[in-house]
Amino acid sequence: MTAELSGKVALVTGASRGIGYGIAEALVARGDRVCITGRNEEALKEAVDKLGADRVIGVAGKAHDLDHQAEAVARTMEAFGRVDYLVNNAGTNPVFGPIADLDLGVARKVFETNVISALGFAQKTWHAWQKDNGGAIVNIASVAGLAPSPFIGAYGVSKAAMINLTQQLAHEFAPKVRVNAIAPAVVKTKFAEALYEGREAEAAAAYPLGRLGVPSDIGGAAAFLTSEQSDWVTGQTLVVDGGIFLNAGVA
Repeated sequence: MTAELSGKVALVTGASRGIGYGIAEALVARGDRVCITGRNEEALKEAVDKLGADRVIGVAGKAHDLDHQAEAVARTMEAFGRVDYLVNNAGTNPVFGPIADLDLGVARKVFETNVISALGFAQKTWHAWQKDNGGAIVNIASVAGLAPSPFIGAYGVSKAAMINLTQQLAHEFAPKVRVNAIAPAVVKTKFAEALYEGREAEAAAAYPLGRLGVPSDIGGAAAFLTSEQSDWVTGQTLVVDGGIFLNAGVA
């Protein structure tokens, strides 16, 4: 069962599964109507059907594609008449290994998807609705953007850029639009499987709360940052990490 319609509308990128789906699910559950995006049209349709086609639409495409960004915002406006909230969740991490040996073409792809696409979506939602009507933006960063992360250096650098982008947008879009970020630690998704597959108990043991994250953990945080309860919060990065950073500096 979903709540009565809230009158608010969200656009969530990269939401056919994983964290993005968890966020869309949380927003639908409180009564928002939502547009979700993703690369795979079939997976996107399945997600729309599960979330509820009466409240959710899907627009397939690659996050860094300018035409896709424009289409997603236009379709949201056509279907729902507004776009109060943007959640920039789409991201990629196609390579693991030392940054010293990183192919620069891969580095460009990581930044194009993880950072430039977020800026593009923010610009388009700003001009389509938020500039005149207000709203909120949530950027999904990572704890990898807050400290060095072995083997996922390019991803971490891109997420550090996402955190700074959050601050820049918060400054420029105020007072109409609040812009915040969420920095998750390892969340159990297909995207992050390489970080815990075959060793989940060992990985979870490092967390003071005793488990890895799940998409609904991030969904709850995103729901808070797009609610009236966070009306005096902007330019911040909410770390949702099961307490893993509490271990910093412990031998």
